[in-house]
Amino acid sequence: MPKFRYRKRTFLAPPSTRTTSYVFAEVESSNEGEYKHGHYMITLADCRRQIELEFSLGTTQSRRQSLAKIDLLIEILSAFRDALKEEAKLIEKLPFV
Repeated sequence: MPKFRYRKRTFLAPPSTRTTSYVFAEVESSNEGEYKHGHYMITLADCRRQIELEFSLGTTQSRRQSLAKIDLLIEILSAFRDALKEEAKLIEKLPFV
């Protein structure tokens, strides 16, 4: 059985920008539910800064909290994307000075 159910690192900008921003997501396999204290983390990095968000699955309460945390994060990121798109459209409409 693979050690990770999901493991992906993706750069957030094209190579031509020479920036090192990335997202790295890891979900360790529980071996069909036998091992509940695995490694479940998302790392967000932008140049020299990075944050790691951990999602514990060890207890019923921590599983509930971790799933709520990722759902809320996705909801906020989606709303942020929508607002960013709207502002980009408004800025595009402005004439150059």
